[in-house]
Amino acid sequence: MDWKKKLKSRIETSGKAEKMDPEKNDEEMELFTKYYTEWKSGGKDKHSYKVIPKFYYRLPTEEEYLLQKLREETRAVSLQRKSRELLDNEELQNLWFLLDKHQTPPMTGEEAMINYSNFLIVGEKSEPKIKHFFKAKVFAKLLNGDPYGRISLIQFFNYVMRKVWLHQTRIGLSLYDFAGHGYFRESDLENYILELIPTLPQLGGLEKSFYSFYVCTAVRKFFFFLDPLRTGKIKIQDILACSYLDDLLELRDEELSKESQESNWFSAPSALRVYGQYLNLDKDHNGMLSKEELSRFGTGTLTNVFLDRVFQECLTYDGEMDYKTYLDFVLALENRKEPAALQYIFKLLDIENKGYLNVFSLNYFFRAIQEEIILHGQEMVNFEDVKDEIFDMVRPKDPYKITLQDLVSSNQGDTVVSILIDINSFWVYENRESQSPSDDSSAELGDAVHERAFAENPPE
Repeated sequence: MDWKKKLKSRIETSGKAEKMDPEKNDEEMELFTKYYTEWKSGGKDKHSYKVIPKFYYRLPTEEEYLLQKLREETRAVSLQRKSRELLDNEELQNLWFLLDKHQTPPMTGEEAMINYSNFLIVGEKSEPKIKHFFKAKVFAKLLNGDPYGRISLIQFFNYVMRKVWLHQTRIGLSLYDFAGHGYFRESDLENYILELIPTLPQLGGLEKSFYSFYVCTAVRKFFFFLDPLRTGKIKIQDILACSYLDDLLELRDEELSKESQESNWFSAPSALRVYGQYLNLDKDHNGMLSKEELSRFGTGTLTNVFLDRVFQECLTYDGEMDYKTYLDFVLALENRKEPAALQYIFKLLDIENKGYLNVFSLNYFFRAIQEEIILHGQEMVNFEDVKDEIFDMVRPKDPYKITLQDLVSSNQGDTVVSILIDINSFWVYENRESQSPSDDSSAELGDAVHERAFAENPPE
């Protein structure tokens, strides 16, 4: 019968299909792997250079005027969009009202607090632009040991204000980053500070003829400390992270105290002091300083050997120092505890350019100190004793070599370099234990050297 033949045929066919299923599964897996790999690699050979995403876009040249204008307009639109994302005064005020409304009792002294639950409620009720501040990591960052697990309202609000200020300042600085690279060249920072001067009430008394010298004075501090490798560039991010911009913008305060102005490098009195010292040192009024003129710097007690190294290593013009180079010199000697200042002085002390100071280097500079001691009839100081003290203070990794990192890590770098380059500093250090602070005899040698320096080079 036909149906019997059909049934037999169907059974045989089905048996063959069952036998082929494993083969089909292997084939399907192979095809799936092939197509999935092609899809992940964009349908191209994964070893091809064409698969590498483009990460460098050439900047337009000066001749490509339209491309330059397009780039400038694009950056302007981008910065405007970011500006609109910032909180304005009204939005900040509304945030404070919400925080105050949802504070969590009891108060800590007179300080209002808020717990995490109310913190999240305020976040839900806030403007969309503020919501990203209401995260667990922000709350945890501001926790300060409150027994109820709360944070201070004013601390959180100040945190938001600081973030808004940083973003606002970042946008303002970006306007002067004409290349759009995220860093400032000297000319960029000069333009920024020059246009900032009229907005700072504390600089209102400066003559316009002094603006260029003020700008140079201000810019050198940023570049001296933030560009230790002397690349001529400073990241905007580094400017925001340091305190120098805060010091500069502090001059917006019309009631800034006299003490604050004197300690602020960017204040008018400070800039005039530094420039006035430079003019006083310039005896021949040629706008430059010779080694003889620089020897009268400060108390006039820097050794000749050290001054020789300054003029050997620093940028000079026909053997004389200009104002910009002088500013680096001043910043280094007035901030000897700072790593950047120690790096500046270390380079001068490293006479063999080996990257470390050895006994020969120390002896080379200390001989000049010994000569001054003998000249003033004081008791001879043994170099071996001084050398041992220096190595004991620094405790370098290599007992025969002192690197810059050793000096910085020891927290004694300022003392070490001072006793090697300045006779007055050495004498103060040498008599730190035997003389009381009120005893005038502790400064006898320093005063003698100071008087001799100014007898040889009297101020005009």
